[in-house]
Amino acid sequence: MDEQQKGRILELAKDWFRNSVVPNHIKNTNKLVDFKQFKSNPFLTSYLANFLTGNSDPESLAKALIYPRILGTSITTSFGTHIQRFTNDVLSSFGSTTSGIDIEFIDQIDGHKKYCQLKSGPETINKDDVETIVRHFDSVIHLGRTNNLRITHTDMIVGVIYGDQSDLNAHYKRLTKEFHYPVYSGQNFWHRLTGDPEFYLDLGRILGEVAIESDFSAELEKIIQTLAETPEIVAISEKTTQA
Repeated sequence: MDEQQKGRILELAKDWFRNSVVPNHIKNTNKLVDFKQFKSNPFLTSYLANFLTGNSDPESLAKALIYPRILGTSITTSFGTHIQRFTNDVLSSFGSTTSGIDIEFIDQIDGHKKYCQLKSGPETINKDDVETIVRHFDSVIHLGRTNNLRITHTDMIVGVIYGDQSDLNAHYKRLTKEFHYPVYSGQNFWHRLTGDPEFYLDLGRILGEVAIESDFSAELEKIIQTLAETPEIVAISEKTTQA
């Protein structure tokens, strides 16, 4: 892969993040003016508010509910939900027509063709996903033998968009230990795809440029204030104060 191709992937990744992940994150954040959006733990909400700000007034309670959602679960879920669009928009040149395979590419480290399922992060598969992946991979190997193609277990891989190898959960590790299908994550995956050991860092940098554009702080403050004024939050605050 030449520098022009790598540059193209970086720009497409930037557009994808700006046009897919960010708008969805904002959309989900705007919903949080409604207390019903939260499955709050009544035993912990006041504690977390005090832990965060030193008091349990309505604004502190609202922050204790909103911050974990928008800085954790919401954006992580959004990123994972749009992974197929990432494949289509950013890695379309590697797209596969093989059932159960997202992309195909020549591994820039070992020189062999790889058939790859893409996953967003190191915690994003469960036990049932393992069985599905193995079934797809076994099918491709069988098809290769039928058509006299060289396809081995090491050619069937899972590529994890971000994270270190050490971060992979037990289900990913099971793919390798029990079924002998490699899982490459973060820098390792992008190095094999592009041939550039620094590409993963460049990808993080280019997405960071979108972050500079994404100052939602003023709008977020309004959402916090609106949630703080809901009857449910006011009631929690009053009960805590009386206690």
